[in-house]
Amino acid sequence: MSKAFTRESDELPERPALKQPLSALPPGTKNYFTPPGVLKLRLELERLVSEPSSTAIRQRIFEIQESLLSAVAVPPPPPPWEQVLFGATVTVRNQLGEHITYRIVGVDETDTDRDFISWLSPVAKALLKARVGEQVRFRAPAGEQDLEIVKVEYE
Repeated sequence: MSKAFTRESDELPERPALKQPLSALPPGTKNYFTPPGVLKLRLELERLVSEPSSTAIRQRIFEIQESLLSAVAVPPPPPPWEQVLFGATVTVRNQLGEHITYRIVGVDETDTDRDFISWLSPVAKALLKARVGEQVRFRAPAGEQDLEIVKVEYE
């Protein structure tokens, strides 16, 4: 192909992909965090500040600083732990009898690989304020799901 048919931008090195910006919250929604979530962000910020600077690192530092400025740390409630509230680790039994454990965390702490779900997710909204032994229903992509609260714990 002739050089005349290429764009200058085709010859530039690729820019590093940036992570999804933190705190994709609806307007007016508080940026809730568990205390371990705040600590994790602070430690990441310390680590990044000590690394050689790049555009991606500077962007991530800015995102973390913004998130920490708006963070509202929610401590766990005192025992006994019978009710599902923010920060709870909840074990449920689904319709197939399988046990699944979720941790209800802030938007910036969500980690589906570890079953950390946002308090704004459909599952968390169904679980919040329910008590051990109660059944809750939520709409999943596969249809309506019923879950029974088996255990509630907090860190």
